[in-house]
Amino acid sequence: GLVGNAGQANYASAKAGLIGLTKATAKELASRNVTVNCIAPGYIATDMTNQMDDQTKDLLISQIPLGHIGSPDDIAATALFLASDEAGYITGQTITVDGGMVMI
Repeated sequence: GLVGNAGQANYASAKAGLIGLTKATAKELASRNVTVNCIAPGYIATDMTNQMDDQTKDLLISQIPLGHIGSPDDIAATALFLASDEAGYITGQTITVDGGMVMI
């Protein structure tokens, strides 16, 4: 959605679609005081990333400023925050949880 990878046009376009859906739905529901946000995870330890060989993982980690692959708990914590009252003035946003990878 935010950064495409070669050979993953279908995956990237699906993610980009979620970003657009988030913005449109946030505008539609704002008058009802409903917030809508999107989480854009970076590389997270999942079945998909666990299939990578060590050389690929090491290269990937070298591109993450925080120096490690994220955990599902990182995404869950972000979702809990966005669902809380503390995030009540955040809507239509895509929150990147990627160890700083997209900023470089």
